[in-house]
Amino acid sequence: MDAPAARERPAIEVAVVMAREAAPNRWEDWRFRIDEVLAMQPAFGTAARCLHDDGKVARFLHPGLRIELFPDEAEGYHLNLSSGTPVVFVMWRIDEDDPSRAWPEAVSLSYHVAGRWLDAQERVDNCPLPPDWRDALQAYTEVHHQPEPRKRRRPQSFLPPEARG
Repeated sequence: MDAPAARERPAIEVAVVMAREAAPNRWEDWRFRIDEVLAMQPAFGTAARCLHDDGKVARFLHPGLRIELFPDEAEGYHLNLSSGTPVVFVMWRIDEDDPSRAWPEAVSLSYHVAGRWLDAQERVDNCPLPPDWRDALQAYTEVHHQPEPRKRRRPQSFLPPEARG
């Protein structure tokens, strides 16, 4: 049974631009960073490719990733939006056989998802969230985020001495 279109999760197809720096210092052969996350364009194609390589820094385009929004991640989106500088989180990996190669595995807008990736010892970096994506994420979060009710804390003077923290 197919789900109605109205029940589909909001999503955007994206491409990630990663930079690779050769021998950035005497301890590293390669250093990688996430340069930007872009809305997918037909001109990007479907395969990763080098955009620029001057021998020191190379930039690679990795198309075909997807950011999906999930109602149960609304708290993580809220934390991202309220951070002051909302970001796109990118989990990426380095090729074990060729450490000069790296690629993005997944992209998210949730602090909680990024935290789970970090807890699993994955590499996670971020880049600024584009303003139009921020507006869409804000609208989604306003609909789905239900803040936890604040619990009143009993004053310490009302607790027996052995229960005071």
